Amino acid sequence: MLHMENVSYVALRQPIVFELEGFEVSRSHGYPLFALVLAIYFLVLLGNVVVMGVIAIDKTLHKPMYVMVCNLAACDLLGGTAVMTQLMVIFLMGEKRIPYNSAYAQAICVHTYGAAVQTILSAMAYDRYVAVCEPLRYHAIMTTAHMVFVILLAWAVAIILIAVLFALNVGTPLCGTYIRHVYCSNRSILNLACVPTPINDIYGLCMTWILSSSSFLIIFFCYSKILSACLMRKSGKGSRSKALQTCASHLVIYLIFEIVSLIIILSNRFPQVPMNIKKFCTILIFIVPPLINPIIYGFVTKELRTSIIKLLKTWVAPKL
Repeated sequence: MLHMENVSYVALRQPIVFELEGFEVSRSHGYPLFALVLAIYFLVLLGNVVVMGVIAIDKTLHKPMYVMVCNLAACDLLGGTAVMTQLMVIFLMGEKRIPYNSAYAQAICVHTYGAAVQTILSAMAYDRYVAVCEPLRYHAIMTTAHMVFVILLAWAVAIILIAVLFALNVGTPLCGTYIRHVYCSNRSILNLACVPTPINDIYGLCMTWILSSSSFLIIFFCYSKILSACLMRKSGKGSRSKALQTCASHLVIYLIFEIVSLIIILSNRFPQVPMNIKKFCTILIFIVPPLINPIIYGFVTKELRTSIIKLLKTWVAPKL
């Protein structure tokens, strides 16, 4: 005979204030760590704002490729700001408490960043595919309207997926406030739920797998076609080299994002790894790509590099 067991719980009521586990560091170490994160965040802001500003100001860069770079920079700022500002508060003030609404706002920004990076990189791969494989039809295909549609589609897919993810959390009772993480995420908040959340778990896993697999397949297809077109084309080495160099920056950025994601996964698979190292690995994805991406585009992409130097000269010259 099966016996039904009544499980009772007392759910928390608003106002709910969470507490982040954060890093296990003393206050004396918190100040230099604050200075380090502040310096990194300043470089992230500087690099991405310069890229966005130059693209916005220089009309010669009003092309699909650079408009997408501008959107990627905005996405990097979203992810970097969501996590690094919270880290600075923790290191400087030792304040690990975070209100309910702020916690969900951070979690939504974190997940939107992770999803949008992949969709935007997929859109950029599609743009390069059209540019290299259909050079004579590129301007006919990538019209302003089509470019806007592709960019809006990339953002819409990411936002809708994340909106559904968090919509499933509505009404979920919470029985705890201690978040065992450096920042707030969907999973870290759901770990505090009073009841099992199978629908949320299944949707989250399926969404992550479908989004990552789809982005990988789109990027793999586009760049395999680009490589094939460059090898088969009878044009000179100069044009082939230029085409490959244009695509190299996009591919490197995608590989950096995937490598950092792999480091996060591997760090959580080894229990002997110190907890602070694991936590540090989990925030790399919000530090490395936003910090490295503007540098890659600024140095590798000739047109953008030239525009940045030209703009800097116009700013500095009148002051000399």
